[in-house]
Amino acid sequence: MHDAAQAGPVRAWLSTIPALLVLLLAVAQGSSEIVQARMLSLGESTWPGYAELRKDPSPPDCDVDAIGATVAAPTAEDDLLDAVMGDDTPAAPAGEDDLLDGLFDDGPEAGPSAEAIAAAKEKCSRAHSDYTALIAKITPGVRVYRTVDQALTWVTNVGRSMARPSLIVLIALCAATASAVGAHISLRPITTRTDARVSALFQLVANGLIAASCIAHYRIVTSSGVEGGHPELALVWAAGFGVMAAFAARDLARVPSDLDEDGSPAAALLTVPLYVPMALIASAWFLGFEQHPSGLAIYLDKLTEHAQLYLQVGMFVWAGMLLKQTRLAEACFDVLRPWGMSPEMLAAVVILAAAIPTAYSGASGIFVIAAGAIIYEELRRAGARNQLALAATAMSGSMGVVLNPCLLVVIVASLNKQVTTTMLFGAGNLVFLLSAVLLVIVLFATRRAPIHIAPASEALGPTRMALAALIPYVALLGAVLGFYGFILDAWLDEHSAARILLVVLLAFVLWEGVRRRRAGGEGTFPRLASATTETTLHIGALLTLMGLSVAFGGVIERAEVMQMVPDDLGGQFTTMLLLTAMLVVIGMVMDPYGAVILVSATLAHVADRNGIDALHFWMVVLVAFELGYLTPPVALNHLLTRAVVGRDADDPDVPEGAGFWYRHERLLLPVTVMGIALVIVAFGPLLIA
Repeated sequence: MHDAAQAGPVRAWLSTIPALLVLLLAVAQGSSEIVQARMLSLGESTWPGYAELRKDPSPPDCDVDAIGATVAAPTAEDDLLDAVMGDDTPAAPAGEDDLLDGLFDDGPEAGPSAEAIAAAKEKCSRAHSDYTALIAKITPGVRVYRTVDQALTWVTNVGRSMARPSLIVLIALCAATASAVGAHISLRPITTRTDARVSALFQLVANGLIAASCIAHYRIVTSSGVEGGHPELALVWAAGFGVMAAFAARDLARVPSDLDEDGSPAAALLTVPLYVPMALIASAWFLGFEQHPSGLAIYLDKLTEHAQLYLQVGMFVWAGMLLKQTRLAEACFDVLRPWGMSPEMLAAVVILAAAIPTAYSGASGIFVIAAGAIIYEELRRAGARNQLALAATAMSGSMGVVLNPCLLVVIVASLNKQVTTTMLFGAGNLVFLLSAVLLVIVLFATRRAPIHIAPASEALGPTRMALAALIPYVALLGAVLGFYGFILDAWLDEHSAARILLVVLLAFVLWEGVRRRRAGGEGTFPRLASATTETTLHIGALLTLMGLSVAFGGVIERAEVMQMVPDDLGGQFTTMLLLTAMLVVIGMVMDPYGAVILVSATLAHVADRNGIDALHFWMVVLVAFELGYLTPPVALNHLLTRAVVGRDADDPDVPEGAGFWYRHERLLLPVTVMGIALVIVAFGPLLIA
């Protein structure tokens, strides 16, 4: 992990500041939308009918006095006919009048009836009265209020229209920054010159293919003559991956001299970032099998169909990096330290407590990036062994993905009408309790020393003092949540969590900065800049992997791999066994949002055809995904842990002669807990039924 604080002015101006502006635009758009909704509600309660007062009404285009006059007065055509025919034209016989009246169903006197004229006058008069009354309601106060309302509407609309290009710019900037400093996610860090050459070569080829596909997509769209769609955004994609290719070419030409010369090419393949093989497989499919050069770019662009969602990912990561700059986590651990809990007990408390913020962040990987470093450092400071701290950090985001209001569950419900969020969250609570019990059992069964906790008589005093240090944070949290909830009527949920939590963390950083400044220390801005600079690396690494996983999932879908699964798999147990294995593999290589879309279009139908209940199936999906994120050889959550912790996880500090479990505890603990949970969730309901 590269030290974000070492970023120079060039990187600040080209990466950090633009990324900060994009994230602030997303926050402003969401906040303006919340404020605007509240203003509409307050405006309606203050001025009934406010929706009609938001703009000046148009005056009626009718004239009450002219309605009767227009009907009664002779027209120019009547005068012309009189002149031609003469005034003394003999009247037609009565019989002819009756005949004409019968043919044209008209009386002897043409034109609207008196009743119709009266109704038209009344309608016109009412329109003028309504217009006058409406104008009278538009007081100076209303004009000032609606000016602010309209300004917020403009900000909201601009933010919505800019969501897609903002996401592309954010990914391009952050991905290029991650390439510049070698921060993309890979199975193993670079330690030799062979590693560096192999990794740079594969990145050069992959990034070049992606950029070429984006250029091909731009040419196809512009030559088709179809308007709309903003084809120029493909050039932004191309520029971003072109810059990444340029950095790869630089790394290939200038291998760091401080690396070891030894190394095998086969082992060096593990240092290639995970998004690279996905890009190469997708390029091979679209170029070799479909002769569709723009296919990769099209699927990459599908990421922007959920632009608001992935912008929230960036905001959660930023919130996590801001949290890292505060003393909040340390203050929370100060509350726990007086109790002298054994490392296993403390790990259980931390993992279970982390389920709540995970539920709001929406995915385990996001939470690991946001708070993993803090959890690891505090566990180590509390005496936890390295392997246990790494295991707890990787698992910290795994328990909460089934809890309300996890955004991943909301997406599942929106894509599958057989289940609702109420059903999923209800079952998710049971799954969480099951996982929590299993975690405690496994931790206590594998403890290296007796479980202990300090007597309450010794711990309560220091705990009260530690709790006092949390009062300012609780007050700021309450003030922000109260403002959003009671004033703006926007409570903390899956839709508002990213923005509200960002405001909370910014308030924490500002408050601590003011305190440090008064004490002669570092102010707010350096910590804000450091957090944002580090955020660019994590956003670039995570969103690049997410984007290419969507493209990889598109290849699986277009290749009809899932259609090879027969309709009848020989019973529910056999079906569940095969589906569970495939779901774990999918969870190992894809991000959760792209994986849910793929499973909804493929495996969900297989489960339904074989009689597996939809609610049961989707709970298995969520647990299997989490097991996949913790299972080698990929183990994405462990890779993210290594990225944020900043040390090689393969260098455990276990005593000589320690058993197999303790040498590999970082992998065995989460796989054991989530593996047992998956078996129970998958096959328990089938045994009971």
